[in-house]
Amino acid sequence: MTDVTFSNLAARPEFIGTVADRMWHAWWREAGEPLATLLGHLREFKTDAVPLGVVAHRGDDFVGSAILIDSDVEERPQYTPWLAALWVEPEERMQGMGEALSKRIVDEARALGFDRIYLCAVPEKSAYYARRGWTEVERGVGPHNLAIFIRHLDAEGAGKVL
Repeated sequence: MTDVTFSNLAARPEFIGTVADRMWHAWWREAGEPLATLLGHLREFKTDAVPLGVVAHRGDDFVGSAILIDSDVEERPQYTPWLAALWVEPEERMQGMGEALSKRIVDEARALGFDRIYLCAVPEKSAYYARRGWTEVERGVGPHNLAIFIRHLDAEGAGKVL
């Protein structure tokens, strides 16, 4: 993992198409949302405000990505911001990349002045986040029975193990 670079997605727009493709196939296609809509959203990402994205890459080779957005669960608009769309290429999984990308998004949220961050997970992925210090605040939310997690971003705990 030492040869991986983490960049802000807005600063590396050549990765927007790849990030959109992974997100669309994993989450948006089934919902019936057009790929063009997702591409439009990603092109509006910022370098220093929500929404923003982080991309992991080796030179021009995509490794993974994660985003920081205002809301990820329509049923819970009071929760903000969210770590969302965490993606690691299959051949890169189980090597700590997901944790590294999550930590980058947590650090971005803290740098933007947020004192907490949320994420949602399908039931079969919930244990992954719980093992990494996220606290479950709700379960069974929405049509996919999502678990909602929170992470408090105090100065001492924000950079610790994810």
